[in-house]
Amino acid sequence: MEEAHSSRYSIYSIHLGSTKMYRDLREVYWWNSMKKGIAKFVAKCPNCQQVKVVHQRPGGLAQNIELPDWKWEMINTDFITVLPRPYRQHV
Repeated sequence: MEEAHSSRYSIYSIHLGSTKMYRDLREVYWWNSMKKGIAKFVAKCPNCQQVKVVHQRPGGLAQNIELPDWKWEMINTDFITVLPRPYRQHV
């Protein structure tokens, strides 16, 4: 289970949580108490705990922009930071 979860070449190594990992692994593997074992394993994985939605800050409300009377009178820029890296199966 650790190899499937941590290998950078594995399709299961993207830390999606215990339910997703269970659904993916059950297509290929099976053992007694599989779902419970995967849940315990993922609960101990620091990467999985960091990417869980409950551990992320809420984005906040969008701010209304005041419309200018003349074009180019006011220029606004939105910055989007900390985007997740794209998953590449073959490196």
